[in-house]
Amino acid sequence: MTLRSGREFLAIPGPTTVPDEVLAAMHRPAIDVYGDELIGMTDTCLAGLGRIFRTEGAVYIYPANGHGGWEAALTNCCSRGDKVLIVNSGMFAEAWGEMAQVLGIEVEVLEAPPRRAVDPQALLERLRADRAGELKAILAVQIDTAAGVVNDVPAMARAVEAAGHRALLMVDVVASLGCMPFEMDAWGVDVAVGGSQKGLMSPPGLAFIAASERARAVHRGADLVTRYWDWTFREGDEHYQKYCGTAPEHMLFGLRRALELILEEGMENVFRRHALLADATRAAVAQWAEGGAVEFNVLEASERANSLTTVRFNGFDARELSAFCRDHCGVVLGYGIGGGGMGERAMRIAHMGHVNAPTMLGTLGVIETGLVALGIPQGSRSGVAAAAATLGEALAPARPRSMAAAG
Repeated sequence: MTLRSGREFLAIPGPTTVPDEVLAAMHRPAIDVYGDELIGMTDTCLAGLGRIFRTEGAVYIYPANGHGGWEAALTNCCSRGDKVLIVNSGMFAEAWGEMAQVLGIEVEVLEAPPRRAVDPQALLERLRADRAGELKAILAVQIDTAAGVVNDVPAMARAVEAAGHRALLMVDVVASLGCMPFEMDAWGVDVAVGGSQKGLMSPPGLAFIAASERARAVHRGADLVTRYWDWTFREGDEHYQKYCGTAPEHMLFGLRRALELILEEGMENVFRRHALLADATRAAVAQWAEGGAVEFNVLEASERANSLTTVRFNGFDARELSAFCRDHCGVVLGYGIGGGGMGERAMRIAHMGHVNAPTMLGTLGVIETGLVALGIPQGSRSGVAAAAATLGEALAPARPRSMAAAG
């Protein structure tokens, strides 16, 4: 028996569902790569990205995924033999560090406590101990999509400032940009790396870099710079230099429309929508956890991300539940990643990008259906009911005292 006929829903933490308006914007012929229309579109996309990064600094667009963005950040700001500090809270900061090692950069890893966010105090202490200034950059991730953890970027930036350290603060915001606040200039971030396929509601294939003036100054002395990633070349007089060749036109058509949708909704409204849907998801998981078979991967409630929730299973194979949801109900959930048996033990529920109440309540309903069908204990009450109640309470209009009393 299957209920999956109809439109499949993608609930993985990237790529996310692309709005029909974005797909429609891409469904058009190519245009002149030297013409004014493309130049204007580039200017519009760069300006929109600057508003979302919240920076007056330079923004660069690369035909690449987030890993390409990592390499762009490293090659533009580092030299062979430099040492960087990885503040790791899952798997993606560590993976960024592995890329640095391949480039000839020395790497040191500062691990977060198990299933917790980065400890800003530990970062402060490590930076104060670096009296010789050996550390040239700090590589961090705002949201790690393996663990489902959110790191306190402002606190990390304050730690760098309090230590009086000159290391560049580089932050991966691939899973947070367009989902939660990120204030590049106000917080003191030097380099931010984003991607098109998550909160920005566009197809995968574009990476974005925002760079502070301090980072650009360091760039001018970096010896790992290569032509394709080079910020200086991309700032040249000719428009084709912004892409080091032919522009990814159709990706830009889609990105421009996606940025319009985000800015039309309003950034604060976007953040509020993500927070509400995350709260609803966490309410459902908390209820299921009462059965003893399910638990949050991130131990501290305040450190759970608003763009996805990573769930661990005790005594049950998470892959069976994910397969049931996909094959019987047409909802595709994320497998656990990050080693330590997470593929079998964890499932990732995305609530990022082009999502709303019906899509998330439907997703949670399918998961609960799977829990029942597979005999996985889930507590005495419905997690979906808990999610709906959480949203209802958050969205309830203020009622006159007399109406409240009558109710």
